[in-house]
Amino acid sequence: MTQLAMALTARMRKSQLYRRCRRPYPVRTVTTRSQSTASSCFIQRLPPEVLDMILDRLSVLEISVFSMVSKVISSYTMDYISTLAWKNKMITKSFHYITRMSDQCSIIAHYKALGLLFKRCTLLLPTKDRLKFIFSKFSQVPCFMLEQCTTADCIGFSCYGVFLQTLIAGWDELECNRVFSFLCNLTNLPRKIEAVVAGKPGVSWYQELQLRLFCRRVLLDPWPQSQDSAFWLTQILKPWPMVSQARLLFIFYGPLLPDSTLGWQDLVGRELPHCALWDLARAILVLHSNLEVQDWTTNTMVSILEELTVIPQMWHVENVARLLVLCGSSLCYSVLASKAVNGRLHEISKVIVYIILVCEKDGFHMNWAAKIVLKLCQIFKTTAEKFLFIHTVEDMLSEITMELYELATVGDHLEHREIFQTLCLLLHSSTHFHSKMFQLLLRK
Repeated sequence: MTQLAMALTARMRKSQLYRRCRRPYPVRTVTTRSQSTASSCFIQRLPPEVLDMILDRLSVLEISVFSMVSKVISSYTMDYISTLAWKNKMITKSFHYITRMSDQCSIIAHYKALGLLFKRCTLLLPTKDRLKFIFSKFSQVPCFMLEQCTTADCIGFSCYGVFLQTLIAGWDELECNRVFSFLCNLTNLPRKIEAVVAGKPGVSWYQELQLRLFCRRVLLDPWPQSQDSAFWLTQILKPWPMVSQARLLFIFYGPLLPDSTLGWQDLVGRELPHCALWDLARAILVLHSNLEVQDWTTNTMVSILEELTVIPQMWHVENVARLLVLCGSSLCYSVLASKAVNGRLHEISKVIVYIILVCEKDGFHMNWAAKIVLKLCQIFKTTAEKFLFIHTVEDMLSEITMELYELATVGDHLEHREIFQTLCLLLHSSTHFHSKMFQLLLRK
């Protein structure tokens, strides 16, 4: 019995020891609100000097996360990033002569992080107060302001655009309208636009270039979605009459010469490749595809295109045709149909001939041009009107062919060769066009 009692006693002690060592419940891994409040209160009780030392060691992204701990910490963070020492350290002002792409990407990424920081630490403020606080920190940077920086390769506007895009990502349309109004007041943008569109094209070339760079890099290009770009482009264009809207579209997206001036006269005097007109066509397509957003109509876009192709004078017809081809079948048909309804058969026939030539030159399907012409035929109600339209197109084709032949027989050797090549292309395009027309008619 004594041995049995001793054995039971030893077993009980081992069991008690096991219970003491074993954890009865799992360790809590989720922090409750009270615990979170206690920890934030602990941070708030730290002396300002210690908080400054902590913030000095954090990256921009880490500060942005830290600012969301509590309202008090958010307010302290705003005070911290308002100091002159922090601004001199974090708001970079060297945007010039940065040739390495990796360095440019690093600076742009830094401003993206700054956008996130200012977005988070001002989260509790009204929109007006947020904008006032944020842009007061950047209004003193010359490279962020219009006509304050004269360096050609400055990336300041690009950094500013990424900062703005990060800051207002997810904001609703009303808040974005307030942002645009605030920026207009800050940069005096409407008055600068008025000064440019009131003068002759190309005279104020520096102001035109500054306006293009600021609007493209800060407001228009940073957005990955075309709907966002359409919103900002509409905000810029809608206060102005149609002629000024066309002028602004050219300033923003027209072809640039090697000396960074706009090629106003190039579109008048000679034909340009499609790459020179692609940005302009893409901007028009962005506006046309978002008509319901900006409360415009197709007729508005047609009118803007009509105004655009006579600035500063009537464009070379091949450039008009190339822009219409790049704008796509819907808008191209709308422009040509508008001319047809108004009885401008001579004008529409010339544009159609050059559309056929552009399709041959640039590798577009001739079937596309043939379908446009057949669709235009449906506008005319009687057979006689349809025949007159086709006859005018054929006469214009013969007329332009003869003009090119006469030009090819005069002039220097280089001009003779270029014109002769255009003549050969026109003859080839005429053959392809008529073949497609016959194919489409025989299928009916």
